Amino acid sequence: MTQLRLGLRENLGQFALLVVLNAFVGAMVGLERTVLPLLGEQEFGLESKTAILSFIVSFGVTKAVVNLVGARVSDRIGRKPILVAGWILALPVPFLIIYAPAWWWIDIANVLLGANQAMAWSMTVIMKVDLVGPKRRGLALGFNEFAGYVAVGVMSWVTGYIAGHYALRPQPFYLGIAIAVIGLVMAIVFVRETHGHAQFEAATTGPQPAAGPAPSLGRIFYVTSLGNVSLFAACQAGLVNNLNDGMSWGIYPLFFATHGLGVQQIGVVKAVYPGVWGMLQLVTGPLSDRVGRKNLIAWGMIVQAGGIWLTVLIPEYGAWLLGAALQGLGTAMVYPTLLAAITDHAHPTWRASSLGVYRFWRDLGYAVGALLSGLVADAIGLAAAIHLVAALTLISGVGVLLVMAAPRPASLAARRGEPAT
Repeated sequence: MTQLRLGLRENLGQFALLVVLNAFVGAMVGLERTVLPLLGEQEFGLESKTAILSFIVSFGVTKAVVNLVGARVSDRIGRKPILVAGWILALPVPFLIIYAPAWWWIDIANVLLGANQAMAWSMTVIMKVDLVGPKRRGLALGFNEFAGYVAVGVMSWVTGYIAGHYALRPQPFYLGIAIAVIGLVMAIVFVRETHGHAQFEAATTGPQPAAGPAPSLGRIFYVTSLGNVSLFAACQAGLVNNLNDGMSWGIYPLFFATHGLGVQQIGVVKAVYPGVWGMLQLVTGPLSDRVGRKNLIAWGMIVQAGGIWLTVLIPEYGAWLLGAALQGLGTAMVYPTLLAAITDHAHPTWRASSLGVYRFWRDLGYAVGALLSGLVADAIGLAAAIHLVAALTLISGVGVLLVMAAPRPASLAARRGEPAT
């Protein structure tokens, strides 16, 4: 039997495979970033922005709930079965979008896509953390999010290019069929289970208490959500981060189109944000291991707010590109750092469950952002929705500065195997 070892170099082959696989996960959601809001307005004739953004609500709610459940189940049965199940759910998504006769088919497709993203993306995160051990979590998460969001950006541009030369559907979604098939084959054939690495780390970090069961999901949910003020700060920042991402996913293409921008140019702007976000996480993830988490998170949210305000205050193509780059920079500062901050406080035996709780709140932000911005856009206008989301993002960053403690590598309670409060 092969001796388990923790570390990036010791597990480089599997780590690299998981990086590539997460690029395929990101590409699945990138299929929709440019095209789907325009499809709802132009082909399905939807006038209500709230109705158009319903696909993001279904995506966000499903992803949030499955994140919570999937991470907990992976602590019991392992990571790979959840990963494979996520890719199986991805297979029908492009077909539903291609053949949809009504918008509710798109909502169903995004229920499946939300489950795919929750299972497949979450497992690539957890499996990388399992492999590298406690010292290089920021680096591991930086690589993971780099691969996923660069793929989102590339696919946003590619689908915009294809739609600009052909049509909003079906041509842009043919790529989704190939992506889903390749992702499933990789998950089944090449990925190895990493749950044993987490158990190995737990044995070397410190034993669980001799008396009593492991913490319940309810206990972990409470501590991660409210019981620890720093974890609460991380959860609200994650929710607001994805709130503004949900707004930009649904509202920006419609906002740009009202100012006369074509679908191909919209695809370029939509690619800049996740592209910058993805690339810079190679820097910000490891940087958080050196300088700490708090300031990167707080100032990242503030930079995001600046980028969003620039987009709405100066309605010109150059300003939109710069605003997208600033939003990408801010998100790169925040995204892997928040994940690493959560793992700082979690014992290896319940770390996946705690990450699941955080990702529940973070990805619920997609639904909150889409619903809130859709309602405001219908009532007051697209610009008002963007202003509101920028203000909420600024408030979130200031809140992190005020209440989050600088996270330590692990709290004393986490070393004992109990959630810190």
